[in-house]
Amino acid sequence: MDFETLCKKVMDIDSKIRFAGMINDKGRLIGGGMKEGKKPLEDTKDDEMLFMELVLRTKMRREFDKQLGPVKFAMSCREKAVVMSFPLDENVMLVSADTGINFAKVPFKILKILGR
Repeated sequence: MDFETLCKKVMDIDSKIRFAGMINDKGRLIGGGMKEGKKPLEDTKDDEMLFMELVLRTKMRREFDKQLGPVKFAMSCREKAVVMSFPLDENVMLVSADTGINFAKVPFKILKILGR
């Protein structure tokens, strides 16, 4: 499945999802993006920094894969958004959503779409 289709399927899970994008190991957006009609919460110039930081965190989490098993997803709840990341080989799917999203269900629906 191509990244655009994958990201579209993730965005269709819940109306509170604002962004679903595939980030490569260099911190570049290679598929997906902001949901139509939604305004970004950050400047476009900040996206690159956010993506690179995400890739770095994902690589650092792999240090504990042997002891704890691989990360399926990571989530942070911020004041204005919920941010989730899903490692996929060398890439990472980044999903952001409005704060009313169902933490207990949505990440697992995304994992199912990703075949994890």
